[in-house]
Amino acid sequence: MDNGITYFKTDAVQSFMRFAQHPFKFSAFLLMKLPAAWLAGVRLVSVSEQACVTRVPYRWLSQNPFKSTYFACLAMAGELSTGLPAMMYARSTEKRVSMLVTGMQATYLKKATGTTWFTCADIPAMKAAIEKAIATNEPTTVTIRSEGKNKEGIQIATFDITWSFKSR
Repeated sequence: MDNGITYFKTDAVQSFMRFAQHPFKFSAFLLMKLPAAWLAGVRLVSVSEQACVTRVPYRWLSQNPFKSTYFACLAMAGELSTGLPAMMYARSTEKRVSMLVTGMQATYLKKATGTTWFTCADIPAMKAAIEKAIATNEPTTVTIRSEGKNKEGIQIATFDITWSFKSR
């Protein structure tokens, strides 16, 4: 919201980014909270206030019978690239903000036969939705896109994840 009110604690946002980019701490978090993603090899590449990048490899634990990455593993990496920034901002407010995925639209464009990187660059829209939920005290939804590409930069899949935020 552009009303001059700041809802997010800058130090908390920075602290969350440091935690997420710490190899051991974030890996332990994934293992405890998202064990299927951890086992499939979904990992965070980078997170900032502008973009979040995750990756998922093609390997035995993430494969399907067609010699490509299983669609659900791609979905986990795509969702994480949108969910991590959502968590970063939801946890950086004075008020408690709950968050929930309420929808997902996926488009698979090419067979994923190697590592796929997912990039979410819609973070400002997500931040605005959380601000709106806090300012209005009403649930707010926003649909955020994550695009998956292979090492050649060819688009493999896109995910449009709908998030709901509610201030408590």
